[in-house]
Amino acid sequence: MDRERQFPNRRRLLQGAVAAAVPAAFLSPSSALAGSRTADGSQAVDYPGAEWVPASTSNYTAANRPSTYAIGYVIIHVTQETYADTLAIFQNPAKQVSAHYVVRSRDGHIAQCVRNRNVGWHAGNWSYNTRSIGIEHEGWVDKPEYFTHAMYEQSAALTAAICTKYGIPRDREHIIGHHQVPGSDHTDPGPYWDWSRYIRLVNSV
Repeated sequence: MDRERQFPNRRRLLQGAVAAAVPAAFLSPSSALAGSRTADGSQAVDYPGAEWVPASTSNYTAANRPSTYAIGYVIIHVTQETYADTLAIFQNPAKQVSAHYVVRSRDGHIAQCVRNRNVGWHAGNWSYNTRSIGIEHEGWVDKPEYFTHAMYEQSAALTAAICTKYGIPRDREHIIGHHQVPGSDHTDPGPYWDWSRYIRLVNSV
């Protein structure tokens, strides 16, 4: 059964009101180190330097990728929300949406919300969800001022690391926008996302 058909439209979820504020600890600089390990002391993040801000377990599918599903894509999203509100949405079990990473606009800070081995619910297409890593970027598709140099640089370094780890070619056939996912009704990352710049940065790492 196609699990994606059971989920509400992702755009409506991300644009809806946030039910709960993100705890202050998630936004403080000191929390990145404290949140980098799980309760049993094991490493929580797949990307060094990312802050562990876990999505609700109701919002993704536990898996053992790439053993269960080969990872062949990085999917680029724009949140249509603030960074903090996006994290709160992913932590709300009623929302049934998540991505693996969220990149903050002003400084490129990265939160990891779903482990790479698990299937995030971000693409609106179950087959693509199983085979991809989803990266959300704080901002709006019609507000290019959110796409800062820091955001491009830090996101590109993250994508490069993912490509290296899973043997994904660093090109536009494998690093795609949400709008390119079959069946998608989304436009993100939108016309102001500089793909030439982004792919160049990914390949310069």
